[in-house]
Amino acid sequence: MDVLTALGKLVPVVLAFGAGALFARRKLLPAEAAGYFTDFAFLFAIPCYLFGKIFLSDLGHLFDVRAISAYAASAALCVVLIGLLARGSAKVRALRVMAAVQVNTAYFAVPVFVMLFGDAAPIFPILLLQVCLLSTVILTTLEFGGPGSTPRKLARAIWASLNTPVVLACNLAILLNLLSAPIPATLLSALSFVGDAAAPIALFALGLYLGSTGLSLRGTTRTEFALITFKCIAFPLITLFISRYVFHVTGDWLKYLVLIAAMPSPQNLFVFAQRYNTDVELAASIVVKSSLLALLLLPVWVQWAS
Repeated sequence: MDVLTALGKLVPVVLAFGAGALFARRKLLPAEAAGYFTDFAFLFAIPCYLFGKIFLSDLGHLFDVRAISAYAASAALCVVLIGLLARGSAKVRALRVMAAVQVNTAYFAVPVFVMLFGDAAPIFPILLLQVCLLSTVILTTLEFGGPGSTPRKLARAIWASLNTPVVLACNLAILLNLLSAPIPATLLSALSFVGDAAAPIALFALGLYLGSTGLSLRGTTRTEFALITFKCIAFPLITLFISRYVFHVTGDWLKYLVLIAAMPSPQNLFVFAQRYNTDVELAASIVVKSSLLALLLLPVWVQWAS
């Protein structure tokens, strides 16, 4: 897929994202409306999409051990690098690891993959790896400053990571797929109908949210610049190198892994920063700016990874 083809496929992404930002800037919708669109996408449309796709997938092909191991190794290396380079308390380091390594799967990667490849299936294993492992580690670190015993803090972190509609939908679909459970075609069609709305609504909600927060490039701090650059450029490059030359991943999976790594920092970064009262303004700025930079760089990564 060349740059021009990739740009053509990304037009719907830019249109939905840009429409949300325009509605926010022109105040055609109030800023709080982003929450309603986000809730519909995250709590309903995206879980419907993921459940139907995973249930109908070939799990043996979907969960490619070599590809998942390559991504896990790349992410682990980047976690260690950021953990060593970051300065500050354990909470500060945890949030900076999240900003630099975790990716926006639900609101950005899913719609982008749907537009580029017609299917977001390759994201599912990485989404589960990220939520079930990386998010749990980050949340556990953040929870250690709060009340309660160590087992209780760990239990809270695991529960917060796994008790989300997206993860529940993925795990239920995998279980029913493995059991070859019969699901009526009517129900699968209904899930597909709702799931088809996930990509445009998620992008519109993200654009509406980011457009309402404002953007100031002049005020970008050195820390912001370093984390955004690492997330949008260094992490995909490290993933490309480790996947190709260490794990010998080739073909479509190499392209998928690099593109997933090139996705922006997740919106949950801002949510966690608020919840734990740590680097709130920094988190908000990174979510906005990494999303815009990732969108601009996507055609380049598509071409390079191919």
